[in-house]
Amino acid sequence: MFSQVDAYPGDPILSLNEAFGHDPRPHKVNLSIGIYFDDDGRLPVMQAVRDAETAVLSDIGPRPYLPMAGTAAYRDAVQALVFGEHSAARREQRIATLQTLGGGGALRVGADFLKRYFRESTVWISDPSWDNHRVVFESAGFPVETYPYYDDATGGLRFDAMMQTIAALPPCSIVLLHACCHNPTGVDLSQSQWQALVPVLRERGLIAFVDMAYQGFGDGLDADAFAVRALTGAGVPTVVANSFSKNFSLYGERCGALSVVCATADEASRVFGQLTGTVRANYSNPPTHGARLVAQVLSTPPLRRAWEAELDSMRTRIATMRSQIHARLAPHVSGEKLSRYVAQRGMFTYTGLSAAQADTLRETHGVYLLRSGRMCVAGLNTRNVDTVAHAIAQVLTQ
Repeated sequence: MFSQVDAYPGDPILSLNEAFGHDPRPHKVNLSIGIYFDDDGRLPVMQAVRDAETAVLSDIGPRPYLPMAGTAAYRDAVQALVFGEHSAARREQRIATLQTLGGGGALRVGADFLKRYFRESTVWISDPSWDNHRVVFESAGFPVETYPYYDDATGGLRFDAMMQTIAALPPCSIVLLHACCHNPTGVDLSQSQWQALVPVLRERGLIAFVDMAYQGFGDGLDADAFAVRALTGAGVPTVVANSFSKNFSLYGERCGALSVVCATADEASRVFGQLTGTVRANYSNPPTHGARLVAQVLSTPPLRRAWEAELDSMRTRIATMRSQIHARLAPHVSGEKLSRYVAQRGMFTYTGLSAAQADTLRETHGVYLLRSGRMCVAGLNTRNVDTVAHAIAQVLTQ
């Protein structure tokens, strides 16, 4: 019956991570998967999350199904974090927010919802973008095209070309944007560039779909939400997918949210209802535990302060590792091939290494990064940065 089913080629990131797990070399380094590790190479348990979980586990009770939209406390905390406590759209109840299965679940629910009401639209993603962006939107039935973004020659942003393409898109096109810490390149728009882009999106009648998976890892919680808040303030129809996998180190709990910014409270109410219907058709309702932890931290002032402080230290550690690999490569590399390590930001850097060079790094030196050249800087630490820099220098000088 199923003989016609072809083999799944696998996800390139997860497949590489599996290969790393089977590699017996003791000094191997995994810079492929987008996970934050501490300086000891361990997945951290944030103290604020630990304290919240201790409090939650001291009050164990029945665990009924959650509503399709998730818990109200979680959704309210998400809105305040993403849009700002005093957002006009939030005050006017123009934002429909629901709890989702991580950021990936938010993307899929958002894609399914939009496909129902904008059947003729095309989704435009950056060139390059996270591989799963194309997968999610194509699986929902959208054609997916790309707009110019990354400049191979400079390691920077092709902003003029990006603006020119977006300014020519037909109304109701859906433009996928990264709020901060662009995955995979680490190249972000500046605030002035966002301010130039927002009116174009509004005037062309486009839908902004913002993926914010790394809030707090760029310049801070509020600064990293600049794009979302600028779009909301300008009245651009905006959809936001956000995740707490990285900034709460709750990867396996699948804590995410989807928000749709509407023109009126009545519109938001109707959108909210249809979003819950989309959830019902996907996975019915979300899980309890992780969302309860996030809501506990965000709504308890001492825990909130502790979480923000620890998140600041995580961001600082990433910046430190950027500086350290930059310093170690300086004798061997120059120009933009060197400056990108400190000019780009967030968890990822596009190293400029070719697929063949990435293969050599993996096969000869046991240093794993994607064949696109993407490096997860959060996988570097004070014990492996010399190994990685030496390996990259060897590959570049061969």
